[in-house]
Amino acid sequence: MDHSTHHTGTAHDPAAHAGQQAHSDHHGGHTHGASWSTAAKATLHCLTGCAIGEILGMVIGTALLWGNVETMVLAISLAFLFGYSFTLFAVRRAGLDFKSAVKVALAADTVSIAVMELVDNGIIALTPGAMDAHLSDGLFWSALLGGFAVAFLITTPVNKWMIGRGKGHAVVHAYH
Repeated sequence: MDHSTHHTGTAHDPAAHAGQQAHSDHHGGHTHGASWSTAAKATLHCLTGCAIGEILGMVIGTALLWGNVETMVLAISLAFLFGYSFTLFAVRRAGLDFKSAVKVALAADTVSIAVMELVDNGIIALTPGAMDAHLSDGLFWSALLGGFAVAFLITTPVNKWMIGRGKGHAVVHAYH
């Protein structure tokens, strides 16, 4: 691109183009590179929090003999709570105040956790007998862990796409 039409003086002022770059980013311009490794690490980070929360919720609901809906609501709620908490603690440790840290965690993790939970719980719900399996049943654990594996495979490209656009886990990288 010929930038000469944008300049009236002889010195090049990079700050003059900062607004144009931000405008390009706002409209979906691909300006941040995102490797598959970075996306996989972000997804694994998210999956760890989600898995802890979801397993805890499934175990509690199943042990208390709750119904499927109540157990899934608890598991999904705890998955979001633990998923956000991992990021929240990391950015607080980096020096962010609580309110700012909450905003970063919500921006970084909401889409990733939502996709992960949708896929994982969809697999559990669609696996015959999994919703009625008990903690001692192999079907319970295989559906749960298999759901996590598939969720990881589906969520990683989503995170790669988001990080590549400066969203999702890319927000957290500024604080590491």
